[in-house]
Amino acid sequence: MANRLKANLPLVAIAGLSALSLGMTAALVKTVSSTGDVTILENLEESLGLGRSDALAADDPVLALALQPVAQRQELLVAAAEGQEATSRHRARYLLALDLINQDRGGSAIPLLEGLESEYPVMAPYVALALAQAQRAAGQAEAAQQTQDRLLSDYGDSGAIAPLLYDLGQQDPAYWDRLVQQFPHHPKAVEVAHQRLTADPNRADSLPLLMIMARAGLHHPSAGAALLRLKNEFGSQLTPEDWQTVGFGFWRIDSYGNAGAAYAQAPPSPRNLYRAARGLQVSGGQRDRVIALYNQLDQQFPDAPETATGLLRLTLSLPNDQALGVLDQVVSRFPDRAAEALALRADKLDQLNSAASAQATRELILNDYKDSDAAGDIRFQRARAAAAQGDLATALSWGSEVLRHSPDSESAADAGYWVGKWANQLGQPEVAQSALESVIARHPESYYAWRSAVALGWNVGDFTTVRSKVPVVAPPSQRTPLPAGSDKLQELYLLGQDQRAWQQWQLEYDNYQDPTPKEQFTDGKLRLVAYDNLNGIFQVSSLALADDPADLKIVQDLKQRPDFWHGVYPLPYADLITTWSANRQLNPLLVAALIRQESRFEHKIRSGVGAAGLMQVMPATAEWIKDRAGLETFDLNDPTDNIKLGTWYLDYTHAEYDNHSLFAVASYNAGPGAVARWINRGGFVDADDFAEKIPYPETKGYVRAVFGGYWNYLRLYDPVIAEQVETLQKRHRGFEG
Repeated sequence: MANRLKANLPLVAIAGLSALSLGMTAALVKTVSSTGDVTILENLEESLGLGRSDALAADDPVLALALQPVAQRQELLVAAAEGQEATSRHRARYLLALDLINQDRGGSAIPLLEGLESEYPVMAPYVALALAQAQRAAGQAEAAQQTQDRLLSDYGDSGAIAPLLYDLGQQDPAYWDRLVQQFPHHPKAVEVAHQRLTADPNRADSLPLLMIMARAGLHHPSAGAALLRLKNEFGSQLTPEDWQTVGFGFWRIDSYGNAGAAYAQAPPSPRNLYRAARGLQVSGGQRDRVIALYNQLDQQFPDAPETATGLLRLTLSLPNDQALGVLDQVVSRFPDRAAEALALRADKLDQLNSAASAQATRELILNDYKDSDAAGDIRFQRARAAAAQGDLATALSWGSEVLRHSPDSESAADAGYWVGKWANQLGQPEVAQSALESVIARHPESYYAWRSAVALGWNVGDFTTVRSKVPVVAPPSQRTPLPAGSDKLQELYLLGQDQRAWQQWQLEYDNYQDPTPKEQFTDGKLRLVAYDNLNGIFQVSSLALADDPADLKIVQDLKQRPDFWHGVYPLPYADLITTWSANRQLNPLLVAALIRQESRFEHKIRSGVGAAGLMQVMPATAEWIKDRAGLETFDLNDPTDNIKLGTWYLDYTHAEYDNHSLFAVASYNAGPGAVARWINRGGFVDADDFAEKIPYPETKGYVRAVFGGYWNYLRLYDPVIAEQVETLQKRHRGFEG
């Protein structure tokens, strides 16, 4: 049931009213200060008319109410609206008014909104929008019209009026004209472009409308079709800059062949030439064109980081003997990529049956690049080979060298866990504990951190017990200011005005093709709150791919934010997951992790083979489950139906394997027949050994991703486990210091 996605990344307890305490406020001050977002707070204060004697704008207890249900927050909002603190009072009045409007009590909202525009300038246009809505709901048509007219004149430059222009344009096209001309990057302008192109694909202004889709509409279901029209119908009219926009759009929707063709016509730059070559290479075919583009990249930008990567990728399109010369160039010209190039060189030599030369190359890596990731990979490969021969002492020695020389490499988490396991088998418990703790401290997000926690005896559930655990989960009760964006954007986001925050960001996000880490993180978080979960998770998680030293430092700082990992492992549909996990007696965080892996929480997504929805249920499987699950009909795009069906099937796979979650999760991906064959074939010592020997690469990766996801949800949302991890990390840092 797995969906192939961008890869490598009670359940929700509502915070009680007592959470609005000085203790919580003090904790938030500490959190905000630690993120270095003082400038954002100062800007917010200034825009709200606050001085340093006032409470920090992001330290307002009202913000903890912004994410709570209306019924739970009303009384406290009323109190705050009548309080002494100006910021709290303004925010509370605004939120109360919105709640009343949504309850069809617009007349009661009007007194809260009158006069608030001047008192709450950062939100003035939104206050006016709410006032017009309240007046209309209260039957004050003339007053509502006057407020609306004032909105269009007094706030004509604000993107806040874009939804109003959209609504008005359904009766008068002139308003839609104004919308697409004045705010072409606003999501409502994208919708206008889509509707106009749908109604008349051949209209005279098709090209600019299609470019709106290409620039600002990649979230839209019709984005791919718009990009194809630009490429196939309007190619002769596109400028090189337009081709770059089209290429970026194709790249973002994973249409790499089309992206390569578009980038080949964009202005030459290291990134554009690399993506032109790589896009065509990934799509297959055009080998000569791929080689020519990589060579052009090398000739025009010989020192660019993209050129080093391009030369490494070029070797995939060359015969092995020719590839050796290219790899030698990388070694001599790009010292920071030399170990990686030498490792590829050794593999090529193996393929050329030059075993002695390959061995010598690997020894060179171990001697001259001993701290590299490539050296770590070689050491761990040798450790695993020794373990397979039953020589655990040698395996332990090689594995320990990984931890000593390459403690932060990709191999280190894997090696650390196996060092711990081998040390325990050799009767060296202190060595084992040190290695296992280092995995959790240094690589807390890894699958092997969970395996290490299990080995250390933490109460996190093992393969045979994880199903029955019901963790206590405490999601964040309040948001942290974003590291990028205007004061207006910050305020909308902190108040939980998610669609408006995302819309505002579309107007501000000019650097979308080459964002800074802070901009990319902000974009990811805003996509998540706007339910663009697939791209939101990708934007946040792909920050780990940063390689520029300056960017790496910023990413490391971002990872210290309380909301970074919640962006990588969000919890949409929490109530549905809780309900149906309890109904099926499944661990809700295991279900959440499986959904994240299957669909990235995109409820309408379809795989290439037809698997649908959150849990990627095949239609035929759904028909088979339907009666057994008590459904008369179902809609696989409906989150409730999909989770009902998916959790029923996960319960079924558990029952097939005596509640052994490793086999059940593998079966969810590969099918019960395949897993049964692997079990019957034998040849594995324990569950870890089975997981390592799964013959389907996709299923092997799937198992690690799901259980790694389960562990991340546990360490992020379960306060007890979160504290254990934090305590261990502090102790580990103290020991290193």
